[in-house]
Amino acid sequence: MGCNRNCGLITGAVIGAAVALFGGILMPVGDMLIEKTIKKESVLEEGTIAFKNWVKAGANVYRQFWIFDVQNPDEVAVNSSKIKVKQRGPYTYRVRYLAKDIITQDSKTHTVSFLRPKGAIFEPSLSVGTENDTFTVLNLAVAATPHLYPSTFVQIILNVFIKNSNSFMFQKRTLKELLWGYKDPFLSSVPYSIPTTVGVFYPYNNTADGVYKIFSGKDDISKVARIDTYKGKKHLSYWPGYCGMINGTDGATFPPFIEKNRVLQFFSSDICRSFYAVFGAEINLKGIPVYRFVLPSRIFASPLQNPDNHCFCTEKIISKDCTLYGVLDISKCKEGKPVYISLPHFLHASPEIAEPIEGLSPNEEEHSTYLDVEPITGFTLQFAQRMQINILVKPAKNIVALKGLKHNYLVPILWLNETATIGDEKAEMFRNQVTGKINLLGLVEMTLMSVGAVMFIAFTISYCACRLKNAK
Repeated sequence: MGCNRNCGLITGAVIGAAVALFGGILMPVGDMLIEKTIKKESVLEEGTIAFKNWVKAGANVYRQFWIFDVQNPDEVAVNSSKIKVKQRGPYTYRVRYLAKDIITQDSKTHTVSFLRPKGAIFEPSLSVGTENDTFTVLNLAVAATPHLYPSTFVQIILNVFIKNSNSFMFQKRTLKELLWGYKDPFLSSVPYSIPTTVGVFYPYNNTADGVYKIFSGKDDISKVARIDTYKGKKHLSYWPGYCGMINGTDGATFPPFIEKNRVLQFFSSDICRSFYAVFGAEINLKGIPVYRFVLPSRIFASPLQNPDNHCFCTEKIISKDCTLYGVLDISKCKEGKPVYISLPHFLHASPEIAEPIEGLSPNEEEHSTYLDVEPITGFTLQFAQRMQINILVKPAKNIVALKGLKHNYLVPILWLNETATIGDEKAEMFRNQVTGKINLLGLVEMTLMSVGAVMFIAFTISYCACRLKNAK
């Protein structure tokens, strides 16, 4: 009887040890299977989950605009007063709803080439007004004239057409005209063959961006979605005068298995440069653990603080010998037009830049850029990319519309927030297919190890107690 009891206890302890051992073995084996599956489904080729979501955005992407409506245009033009602005918005458009076009896969180089069609659909239900709302804004053509035509002789001639067309430093334009283009009366009156349509994003609808060539990740998953070339170039010298490499992805996806110390790089053709984001926090998005990566203020630092920005300081006077921070000159990317980008409301910019403007209220929470990335797959499940468009206006004694200015202005035109969040249905599918299975496997592993350990300890203690009792 004692033998049977002891044998049973020993057997129980052995079984417990075996169960715990199996749970321990299952951990690396399970992790290996998960890693293998994730790597397979992350490759950008026909049939994978990553390819399906890459070809066409899996969530609605919106671009929200806030327009800076100038309240005192005459005071500024005549007396060079501070510019008083009133922010109006959001006006929302749905973008990135078109699938990528002319997709070509190269099995030798493991790359994918494509075009990204552009389109924007106005969303009245997500906007404060209509596309016909009117704003007092900078006259884009007049403001650009001294920059595009520095010759005194040419400016004197163009001034005649500016006056005859009743064009001034500021103008009234509808939202649709300002964003997507309008026939400018000044340019239309010039008797030469020059472009006459002007708009902050003109041309946009029915155009395409690219050609992009990115890595598929087939041979090296750490390179998946990374841009190899843009319009045949690996280097920002595509825009004469710029320097640096075209790095990173387009921000929609990154190589899988992201750690908190990784720096995420992404490229934007709209502003002709690559950016990077660093880990900010770990948050829960619709039941999915994600890492929030944020754009650091160093991105807009002066070249003295961030040498990567020396290509975006193209003159020494306005930038005070490249010591000002918070704005980047992208005029070379915009055919010489004096366009500067910044964070909304000149967040993290030198005080001197915003000093001539009244009505700005920079706010870290509302005006910073972030990406919420699921760390196992590398998929971006939520993002907010925020940027402000500014135009540099200089005094010009040969142009009546700008003659009254006594100093330079960086005039804010608008700021935008391009944003998307994974939908509830997609989030549920993601939880079921990815995070749910991983959590279930982890639960099984921990349960087996815990149950096995408890069985082993319990049966071992019982066996020892039984032996001690028999010995007495």
